[in-house]
Amino acid sequence: MIMRIFQVVTRPGKEEEFGKFFHETAIPLMRSTKGIVQVLPGAPRPDHPREFSFVMVWESLDALKAFVGDDYENPHIDPAEAELVESRSIKHYDLVGLIT
Repeated sequence: MIMRIFQVVTRPGKEEEFGKFFHETAIPLMRSTKGIVQVLPGAPRPDHPREFSFVMVWESLDALKAFVGDDYENPHIDPAEAELVESRSIKHYDLVGLIT
């Protein structure tokens, strides 16, 4: 299994608008995506009010590539959210174990 950690920093003043997209669009989309075993969405904390994240556990690298394509190592965002995002990062790991 592959653990994918996706982090976004919003543009200043865009936290609320991105938060709406995050909760109403991104989380439901990821939870319904084929090949994902688990999704852990992370909302901002007061000390970092512009940072959002997803930790996703994928069945396999092939499942991840089926969703994002061969260029899976670069973070992709929906064009509708591009104006809201200042920066984004992505990391991948082999999952050692899943605690339920």
